[in-house]
Amino acid sequence: MSMKQTPMSPNKHTSNGNASVLPPENGFSDSLSMLNSEKAVEELIQQPILHGIDDHLIEFAEALRTVAKALRQAAEGKASSQAEASEWKRKYELERSRNLQLEKRAMPSEKHLDENGRVASDGAVEKSDKCCGEHGICSHQVLRDGEHDHDATVVPNKMIRKASFKLSWCCNGDKSNQKKHDIVSFEKGNITTAERSSKQISLKWESPPQTVLILTKPNSTAVRMLCSEMVRWLKEQKSLNIFVEPRVRTELLTESSYYQFVQTWENDKEILFLHTKVDVVVTLGGDGTVLWAASMFKGPVPPVVPFSLGSLGFMTPFHSERYKEYLDSILRGPISIMLRHRLQCHVIRDSAKSDLDSEEPILVLNEVTIDRGISSFLTNLECYCDNSFVTCVQGDGLILSTTSGSTAYSLAAGGSMVHPQVPGILFTPICPHSLSFRPLILPEHVTIRVQVPFNSRGHAWASFDGKDRKKLAPGDALVCSMATWPVPTACQADSTSDFLRSIHEGLHWNLRKMQSFDGPRETHDQV
Repeated sequence: MSMKQTPMSPNKHTSNGNASVLPPENGFSDSLSMLNSEKAVEELIQQPILHGIDDHLIEFAEALRTVAKALRQAAEGKASSQAEASEWKRKYELERSRNLQLEKRAMPSEKHLDENGRVASDGAVEKSDKCCGEHGICSHQVLRDGEHDHDATVVPNKMIRKASFKLSWCCNGDKSNQKKHDIVSFEKGNITTAERSSKQISLKWESPPQTVLILTKPNSTAVRMLCSEMVRWLKEQKSLNIFVEPRVRTELLTESSYYQFVQTWENDKEILFLHTKVDVVVTLGGDGTVLWAASMFKGPVPPVVPFSLGSLGFMTPFHSERYKEYLDSILRGPISIMLRHRLQCHVIRDSAKSDLDSEEPILVLNEVTIDRGISSFLTNLECYCDNSFVTCVQGDGLILSTTSGSTAYSLAAGGSMVHPQVPGILFTPICPHSLSFRPLILPEHVTIRVQVPFNSRGHAWASFDGKDRKKLAPGDALVCSMATWPVPTACQADSTSDFLRSIHEGLHWNLRKMQSFDGPRETHDQV
């Protein structure tokens, strides 16, 4: 009687195509099956690894590199095109503003006033124009007959004329006319610049100032007392119109009903036209009060006289104890001023169709900072200067600073101290992930674009002079260029003396003990 074997289950194929013999269902294996299995295992071990898999991986990696390179080139092309479009837009607006000024000056129907407020004759106008070309630039066009203010609700039933003045450039005490018309132009007494002069700038009033705006540091008893005293002195001794913030006017009226003459504004719309009423801005506080004053004026800024009553004083050269002496000299003129330029920043979202589709521009006097916020990941920022790729910032963030802000956050991050009238934009990384990453100083005419790439591991955050914090998602960009309207600040002596005194007193720059003279001395061999 022959033993009947249990049929085998179908063979299953391994990864190399060889059949593997499975044991019978009753748990026993015959010698032939074991022999075939051992041979199959030996063949599998002896067979080399699949050929060509490494080559396929290398080809795939090269293809990915090619795709990444193409994407990077496309992103750079998009960024350069957007930067170029922003620059052409800025140049177009500047040229359009200049043409409008020329058209207004050429209008025959305009009437000019003399120093006494009367309508001047044509000869007087020609003489005034000629005067502008001889010793500097005048702003006599501010006095127009029959010209009404845009917003008469600020000062009801009263017409306020802005003071006119003239700027001239001095070098070693000598006046200079070089490039003055290329540097500063005027429209109704407001300053706009296309480039900056490194020479000392002097302001001479052509007609006396009539209106003063006083901005104060909040929550300070000493500042409140000084403000009330200064307002009384300016009104009684100088007969000036005085503007203050609504908060300050409430404080003054709480103190005494005498201050009913003090004027203020009711809403943000009136602030937009404040530069058409104010001749001089006086700040009582530290550098933060100067920053606040600059942020109030989105366009032209009147001359600012900053008094030091705060903890920092890089922009506040005047001491409050002698405010009568200083203000009397400033109102009489001439005075030395410093033109502090601002950065104009636009946030462009990834969903925007073009750079023209951007958020409302923000002006900064110190710096704009892009950092990682609360994220634990390093920032990843692609930076472009005009049409050129600069670098990819990996670290805690990046600071784009004006030269006025070189002694602020940029200095703490390792940037250099720069004289405020040196034309340039500071490019300072914050704790970069590279020892070779050092700060740069770029020319003021460039447009800088900082973009968060799509492969960024987290969001970035932008803050403007420490305020107005905005989140930048992957694909969003921040475009910065030099703003048209500078902030003119009065100098106690001149711009260089004030700057050096501020770093000596504020930073104790290079303060050290002098070497004693009783130490070892050099000996000379006697012949």
